[in-house]
Amino acid sequence: MDLTLATADALLPFILVGFAAQIVDGALGMAFGLICNTLLVAVMGMAPARASANIHIVETFTTAVSGISHLLHGNIDRRLFVRLLVPGLIGGVTGAWLLSNIDASVVKPFVLGYLVLVGLYLLARAATHRHRAARPRVVEPLGLIGGFLDAAGGGGWGPVVTSNLLVQGVEPRRVVGTVSAVEFFLTLAVSATFISELGVHDFATATIGLLIGGIAAAPLGAVMAKRIPTRAMLVLVGIVLTLTSAYGIFHALGY
Repeated sequence: MDLTLATADALLPFILVGFAAQIVDGALGMAFGLICNTLLVAVMGMAPARASANIHIVETFTTAVSGISHLLHGNIDRRLFVRLLVPGLIGGVTGAWLLSNIDASVVKPFVLGYLVLVGLYLLARAATHRHRAARPRVVEPLGLIGGFLDAAGGGGWGPVVTSNLLVQGVEPRRVVGTVSAVEFFLTLAVSATFISELGVHDFATATIGLLIGGIAAAPLGAVMAKRIPTRAMLVLVGIVLTLTSAYGIFHALGY
């Protein structure tokens, strides 16, 4: 009985993190990794490499389902998929390897600083959201940078790549479908890199908790997507990321 309660107590924080992140991701179509990473690193004090590894293991399952769904609905642009895939994998594996081999206390302020910038970026996107149909010109650099920041920061592929492709005028459903499909391969490669560098120990509790919370919140996120305007969600996510990450930076620096 005591062992069961201890296990439940250990799982609960991760379930709550996964639940909160999936509600936002389900309504916004992005930010699961960023929300999880911000809460795990800035609030719960987990090492950046460990947090990013757990998040990507969970996302391997969620992005597989998402990618298959988009494929069945014809939402994937094959040419765009290929242009994003290879640079994304290179950036993701590089970011995962770098984060796994750097002292956590040194890298944490930089990771949190990146999350603050993403939060401010999302606020700016909320204020300037527009769409003009056009073919994307900048793709490969987006894949490389998005993959690297996603692994090194525990999230960022969706906000970085999706938002920039939308700014360039790509059809929204093609952007979401293609970016989601590439993300499965990205999370698979990043997870494999983290496991090879860090081992498989200590992953079970956080991974299971995030999965339970994410699965439980999925239906609620879908309902919210229909009722809450995208601009309002961008503002909320931007505020949460900016404030929690800024708090984490001051905490990491000893203030």
